[in-house]
Amino acid sequence: MTTVLYSILGFLVFENLVELYLTFRQLKVYKTSKNVPEELKEALKEETFEKARLYGIDKAEFEIFKSILCDIIIVSIELYCGFIAYLWNEAIVYTGRFHLNPANEIHVSCIFLLIVNVIGIFKDLPFGIYSTFVLEEKHGFNKQTASFFIKDQLKAFAVGQAISIPIVACIVWIVQIGGDYFFVWLWAFVGLISMLLITFYPVYIAPLFDKFRPLQEGKLRTSIEELAASLSFPIGQLLVVEGSKRSHHSNAYFTGLWGVKRIVLFDTLLLNKGLADDSTLAADEKGKGCTDEEVLAVLAHELGHWKLGHMTKNIVIMQVQLFIIFMMFAYLFKFDALYEAVGFTNGKQPIIVGFLVIIMYVLAPFNTVVSFGMTLLSRKFEYQADAFAKQLGFAADLCKSLIKLHIDNLGFPIYDYLYSSWNHSHPTLLQRMSRLKDNSEDEFVKSKLHKKVN
Repeated sequence: MTTVLYSILGFLVFENLVELYLTFRQLKVYKTSKNVPEELKEALKEETFEKARLYGIDKAEFEIFKSILCDIIIVSIELYCGFIAYLWNEAIVYTGRFHLNPANEIHVSCIFLLIVNVIGIFKDLPFGIYSTFVLEEKHGFNKQTASFFIKDQLKAFAVGQAISIPIVACIVWIVQIGGDYFFVWLWAFVGLISMLLITFYPVYIAPLFDKFRPLQEGKLRTSIEELAASLSFPIGQLLVVEGSKRSHHSNAYFTGLWGVKRIVLFDTLLLNKGLADDSTLAADEKGKGCTDEEVLAVLAHELGHWKLGHMTKNIVIMQVQLFIIFMMFAYLFKFDALYEAVGFTNGKQPIIVGFLVIIMYVLAPFNTVVSFGMTLLSRKFEYQADAFAKQLGFAADLCKSLIKLHIDNLGFPIYDYLYSSWNHSHPTLLQRMSRLKDNSEDEFVKSKLHKKVN
């Protein structure tokens, strides 16, 4: 027991100390960088640079506090004191109170997950409130009212339970009846569920949280449709999401694995939220957002991800990772020491507990390595998507849009190299601008684009 528990705690503390070290490095950059980089002096005002710097400091200090308290202290106490075993025993009690069968492991597992998720809500809620109504509010990004925030949290919790509890019931059932090679069936099931969620989330779940409207007819819509047609992108819907009800942050993305796809633009991405009449906008909202040409450049980048098969590659990697994880789970979940390490006695081996402990803690080193590898791959994909937009003639407009998005989102342009390499799935603004402005060409991107043209 002691060896397993201390090994888990040791890696947990080590990993978080490394991340804290990197965050402190970036915090030092925030505090010592007082001048706008030469490449941005024409576009970035000193006042905006200072606002971004102070925003970065506040976010880093909040991240440090939350990491020390939640990720190190609270989790370590929970593991050391056998909190997981305590919750399992409570789940058995509440299963009976809910008129379910306490002897049925599937029933108990569902109640256990519900209890864990309820506790998770209360653990995360103070940080969510502070982040939204103090940190984001202080820097002008929060647009949520208290009632909107509460409704959002309740909807997210309800949807999360409606999805996760049946999945957990199926996982336990598959392990119980699947035989020695249950992990193959488990992998197939989870893989299928992940594909279904990717497919149906944008259509049925996302509208529960945000309001979507068709992009109005006009020059921008026509230009987007022409760009999509030139690349044979099967566009089905062009939508604008009213992200400004939640935050001032901007984004754009496309969804859909098969057949027609939908392109979604945040209203905060569009100049004056895409409104022909800006009289309804607040003074600080007027003039924000990208021009039509800059929005097209952003979409050219997103379409580059599609054309270059980045989503497909990510899905394949995810499925391979899942298969390895489930195979390791099948090998490890019968070891008594694993359950004793988190407080179980008398040979109890709840499947869902073993599943969570192995994936979250025992395989944490593997997950960390894979996560870093995916970060590096993501950065490569971002460079390729930028190169794709560049090949289409959008280099200058993409640079302008990236700068505007950074300004509107108070993104800080200077980062510690180690911190950025470990944490950022995207290259920094200056790194992307440098690639967009040089004369080199990505041969892989060029071949993909020219293959379609020819």
